[in-house]
Amino acid sequence: MKIIQIVGWSNSGKTTFIKTLIPELKKKGRVAVIKHMGDHDFILETSKDTTEFFDAGAEISAGIDAGKTVISMRTTVLDDVLRMLSDQNIDFAIIEGFKQRSFPKIVLGDLAVDHCILSNPTTDEVVASLNLFQNFVK
Repeated sequence: MKIIQIVGWSNSGKTTFIKTLIPELKKKGRVAVIKHMGDHDFILETSKDTTEFFDAGAEISAGIDAGKTVISMRTTVLDDVLRMLSDQNIDFAIIEGFKQRSFPKIVLGDLAVDHCILSNPTTDEVVASLNLFQNFVK
């Protein structure tokens, strides 16, 4: 599984870029995205069974409807989530944020970080440079 880490200041276009990159990567394999939500917490919907199961202490609480599965997990360790994605045979894990990690990075905007391999690229440039990105090793 290739790790494609995308970093930049707030409002630098990371989300928009990722939304255009996903369909291009899907032509080559299965894609997952992990977003670092550093400044805000995701609020689970109150009074829903899956939230109540999680609040009661379940390590993982999942809800499945006709089109998707939503999972809440107790872990906040990025490598735990990457292992789970790897176990699901994901080919490309896009990580938005987690600037402190040492994965090769795509930088959007003018953020200065270590391990930058592409700065303000096009999606075509990313796809052409997939060999530069690190494989996740469990």
